[in-house]
Amino acid sequence: MKKLNLKKQLAAFYKASAKKVDEVEIPSQAFLMIDGKGNPNTAPEYAEAVTALYQLSYAIKFHIKKGETAIDYAVMPLEGLWWADDMRLFTVEDKSAWRWTMMILQPDFVTRGIVETVRAEVAGKKNPPALPKVRFEAYKEGPAAQSLHIGPYAAEGPTVIKIHEHIKQSGRSLRGKHHEIYLKDPRKSAPEKLQTIIRQPYA
Repeated sequence: MKKLNLKKQLAAFYKASAKKVDEVEIPSQAFLMIDGKGNPNTAPEYAEAVTALYQLSYAIKFHIKKGETAIDYAVMPLEGLWWADDMRLFTVEDKSAWRWTMMILQPDFVTRGIVETVRAEVAGKKNPPALPKVRFEAYKEGPAAQSLHIGPYAAEGPTVIKIHEHIKQSGRSLRGKHHEIYLKDPRKSAPEKLQTIIRQPYA
């Protein structure tokens, strides 16, 4: 059986330094995605979205592993795009107005047909409430700056500022949505040991 290490293959995008800001060019990639609104710490919609993404992603993994191609790979980390309709409301003090798109990268051999076949299988078994909201879509981020934040999510501020200042000092402007890649599961890691890639597209 062929084994695929996507994190190693895509190390430029899924590995970052906490000591400096890296500039990357993110190509078009296929994701399972789901949109929502509200405080991720308290909104049931957020928990349901993450559950649906993980259940469908793992079901696709096992479908591929048992299929004709017989490829084994690790499910990629959860990612989030974050913003607010009025960016003045995009503050850590009040997250109720936050909008988000949570997503998990899929290998390039995963097709829409596979996603829909597996979605039907998951619906017939666990059937998570948010499953119908999950979409399979290409997302091209383009040029972006990123750095690694180590520690609790609430302490990301200095890393975000560092990235924004790097972009502005380079004579460019912020573009698109604040992007986070969660390299460690908060359910299994102490807050001070969490690792999050913070990414900001620029123009």
